[in-house]
Amino acid sequence: MTKLLPTPSQTVGPYLSIGLPWPDGPHVVPEGTPGAFWIRGTVRDGNGDPVPDAMIETWQADPEGGFSHPDDPRGAANGEFRGFGRCPTEADGTYGILTLLPGVVPGEGGTTQARHIDVSVFARGLLNRVVTRIYFEDQDNSADPVLATVPEERRGTLIAAKTADGYRFDVRLQGDGETVFFRV
Repeated sequence: MTKLLPTPSQTVGPYLSIGLPWPDGPHVVPEGTPGAFWIRGTVRDGNGDPVPDAMIETWQADPEGGFSHPDDPRGAANGEFRGFGRCPTEADGTYGILTLLPGVVPGEGGTTQARHIDVSVFARGLLNRVVTRIYFEDQDNSADPVLATVPEERRGTLIAAKTADGYRFDVRLQGDGETVFFRV
């Protein structure tokens, strides 16, 4: 009789890297789209080591501030803009998402939210995804009601730095310089 042994404990499991990525995943827009740029970064754990088996998902408004969703009549005017991206990290913990600058979107009580991209991070050691936002250093973020809830000394963890081909946004899962994550 064959004795069955328990499988190793994994919070995300091997199917994350097997079944979830797809070839167009990191492309919110096709390459060559006017105005497209890369958001690149590294996902790091609490020790500062790269996380080679994480996944970054992004969801954002189009440049006019509409979402590619049937419940938002303002969005999806351009059929090539998906609004969603998904990219596994490489062996060195790096990722890249090709996208467009999102538009300003409505906030609660007649306010507006600054241009931002919502980000989910899936990784080993996480029972649930963690959720954050990317804001852009060269945009006006001063009146964003969500960013205003973040202590000033931690806001920098949500700001992407301008680079030659887009922006850099690193994610630190815990420890010194931990990225601000939101309860959703």
